[in-house]
Amino acid sequence: MIAGRLIGWLVVWAGSLFLTLATPRWIGWLFLVLLVYATFRAVLQLAYIRPSILIQRVLWQYPWQFLSDVPRGRNRHPAVEEDEMWLELPNPEEPGERIPLLFLSGMRTFWWMRRFGTARTKPELKAEIEPLWFAGDPRFIAVIAASRRKGEGPKRLHLLYQRTATGRRGIEPTDWNASSAALERARRSGAHVPDTVRPHSQPH
Repeated sequence: MIAGRLIGWLVVWAGSLFLTLATPRWIGWLFLVLLVYATFRAVLQLAYIRPSILIQRVLWQYPWQFLSDVPRGRNRHPAVEEDEMWLELPNPEEPGERIPLLFLSGMRTFWWMRRFGTARTKPELKAEIEPLWFAGDPRFIAVIAASRRKGEGPKRLHLLYQRTATGRRGIEPTDWNASSAALERARRSGAHVPDTVRPHSQPH
């Protein structure tokens, strides 16, 4: 789907460039606006290729779950330093432990922010993510989605991950006291995890 959209916007970009140059100046300005917009959309599609690949890898490893009444917020979670939107999900191997999963990626989060809501948010907006589609392990990497109309399937798929699972330089992966099987599953889904199980240390 991402590849198809990218090709489509590149075709629009090429067509807009041709028409901008081939038509009279007063008409060409209209196509110039379309050219700029097509450039913007093509760049967005390029930036979303890697998250899309990771989303697919997560869905190959974890089945969809339907979660209701998931704690969430738009302000900083008390257990973390980052001031980001968050969901709080149970540890798969320690259900009594709740793990905050942050919206660390800035792409395509506005739609979710509106539905996370405030006291003034319309109930029908909040209802679009209730129940919530979820696949993954909140200790490492996961995918969330809203329901299509009449619950026919997921839409608005969004990748979430722990900062310690990104593999970025200077950030050590954390095992969360996960079993070897859970670590290997997370690794296959694209998360960076320790090679060996270490004592538990929750990332902040």
